[in-house]
Amino acid sequence: MIKMSLDSRVMNWVINNVDATAKAHSAYRLKGSTSSTLHLVKLVVNQKEKEVVLRQFDNKEWLKQEPDLVIHEAESLRIGTRVSIPTPEIIAYDETGIVNGIPMVLMSKVEGKVKLDITDRQAWLKGLADALVRVHEVDDVENLPWRYFPYNQQVGGHIPSWTKVPEVWDKAVSIIKRPFPAYKKCFIHRDYHPTNVLWQGNRVSGIVDWVNACLGPRGVDVGHCRVNLAMLYGVDVADEFLKAYTNAAGVSFVYNPYWDFISLNDILDNDRPSVYPGWVVFGVKGLTEDLMVERLDKYISSLLEKM
Repeated sequence: MIKMSLDSRVMNWVINNVDATAKAHSAYRLKGSTSSTLHLVKLVVNQKEKEVVLRQFDNKEWLKQEPDLVIHEAESLRIGTRVSIPTPEIIAYDETGIVNGIPMVLMSKVEGKVKLDITDRQAWLKGLADALVRVHEVDDVENLPWRYFPYNQQVGGHIPSWTKVPEVWDKAVSIIKRPFPAYKKCFIHRDYHPTNVLWQGNRVSGIVDWVNACLGPRGVDVGHCRVNLAMLYGVDVADEFLKAYTNAAGVSFVYNPYWDFISLNDILDNDRPSVYPGWVVFGVKGLTEDLMVERLDKYISSLLEKM
């Protein structure tokens, strides 16, 4: 974490929403956040230290695309507290940036650390899978106004210029262009991957980053996590996660590889695949653009084998 100095107006807003008698102690920028700015704010309340997390939505392009981001996250956090794993609790929000021009969400801190060391691979994957099943088990969410949509609006896209297996991608594109299959809506995280899951020892201690949560197909959460795992560790790990999730979910989940294709398409743009900065920040070494290309080619090939 990098120690930062928060705008005094923002710090006063934080204090007034936590405890008007609190004293500012320090603020640290949290590592790993790429689409907004996150700070860990430390206060002193009644001679005891209290930590809260502040998200500032300073990505203007994102706000232009989704102007209701603050309300979206606030409502997602309220529902997220019903997951049987700790999640941040909403404390306050500034929807339009009245305080200092930047929309903000203030939430409680969840204990734990990101864990990308998979020495005990089976237990780690089981923890990831079990936690995701608990997200999908949350009920009475039919009134949540946000619905799943593909991030990459070029559904069907094109054959990437960087691939070494264009014939495989050609087949994949035809699958991605198909209409959505029928699915049962449930509460989904929508950005579920290893850097949004916290651990204490060998136990999942929390799930964070709920700004994209919505109603949608389970397969989208599974698929998004799988493509991240494929890029981080390879196809075998992505497949083992699928097996772990399927075992944990039981009859409530029927695997359809279509959602894996859609999830892969979501992370693509016109550029050569790059290494996600969050992985490097949390200590993963040896990842290169060439390796990302190789792993995505292998992953898309493995998906075709599942059709």
